[in-house]
Amino acid sequence: MLTHVVVMHFESPDDAVSARDRLLGMKGRIEVLRHIEAGVDVLRSERSWELALITRFDSLDDLQIYAVHPVHKEVLAFIKPRLTRAVTVDFESS
Repeated sequence: MLTHVVVMHFESPDDAVSARDRLLGMKGRIEVLRHIEAGVDVLRSERSWELALITRFDSLDDLQIYAVHPVHKEVLAFIKPRLTRAVTVDFESS
């Protein structure tokens, strides 16, 4: 199993909420996507970023399929212009 984590920073908290909703809307629409959760930060501390995404795939190959899937690309088209920064971690998990 491969876990893909993305943490995103937006200028507007409203953009983070819209991005979360669009990300969660991918559930059941991409066959290789085994798990998805996304949440908007509730603490809003100076260390906080606005949105976290956690997805899981059976393999690295499946993550690569997800990356170019039309549903994912549609969501990215909304998110990318609104992002100020994003970081990611991909790791093997059980």
